[in-house]
Amino acid sequence: MARNEEKAQSMLNRFVTMKESEKKPPKARRPYLASECRDLAEADKWRQQILREIGRKVGEIQNEGLGEHRLRDLNDEVNKLLRERYHWERRISELGGPNYWKHAPKMTDLDGNIVEVPNPSGRGPGYRYFGAAKKLPGVRELFEKPPELRKRRTRYDIYKRIDASYYGYRDDEDGILERLEKNAEGEMRKRAVDEWRRLDEVRKEARKGATEVVSVGAAAAKEVLFEEEEDVVEEERIEREREEEKEREFVVHVPLPDEKEIEKMVLEKKKMDLLREYASEDLVEQQTEAKAMLNIQR
Repeated sequence: MARNEEKAQSMLNRFVTMKESEKKPPKARRPYLASECRDLAEADKWRQQILREIGRKVGEIQNEGLGEHRLRDLNDEVNKLLRERYHWERRISELGGPNYWKHAPKMTDLDGNIVEVPNPSGRGPGYRYFGAAKKLPGVRELFEKPPELRKRRTRYDIYKRIDASYYGYRDDEDGILERLEKNAEGEMRKRAVDEWRRLDEVRKEARKGATEVVSVGAAAAKEVLFEEEEDVVEEERIEREREEEKEREFVVHVPLPDEKEIEKMVLEKKKMDLLREYASEDLVEQQTEAKAMLNIQR
């Protein structure tokens, strides 16, 4: 008995299949330009077809084992279909249909946070990354947020919160400072009055003592002037003595040797050092005794 595959390849079955395909209308292709479509239902049909293709490719791009080049190609194809879907949705809106783009899903990063879609041109949906394409080299950095820099406050930000209270102009409004200052003012006034009375008593005593000092003042003034003149004379005498001591010549009371005697003494010392270094102690003693016997003083 023939199997189903063999039956399908038989001449009769192929003929029947060909006739059935001829009766069917030709398979319509999606228009290249969305503006060529004039029917709203047909435009919505092409949009659904694009969505199915996008779903199939997005499911395929989730596989990280496809390789970098295949993932990039799939991501490019998905973005191309997204641009085409955008054109069809805009065409549907022009034909009086619903606005699908208004409620379109947002793009998310690896953590699920909604991010802005890079769109330098400002037209269309922009370029998106899906599935494993988000982990490709150079793509992960696009989703990483730069560290927030602490904004330095400007002079305007500093001064905009400063009001009259900052300068103390409203300290008297609550009445607390007035009560405290009243007590402090009474204490300061009392101290000032006591100080003035003490100084007044001192002035009165000074006036009384001034009359007694006037009689004694003349004699005391003469004595003070005489003492000052004696001090000046004594200082001048000491200064003259110092100058005379500097002018005196230096006199030597001890005879000093001349150059020949110094050379002779140095030579004698060198001889003695050589004898101590190369001669024995007995020889040095004998030489010393011989000089003493001969009365040689060198």
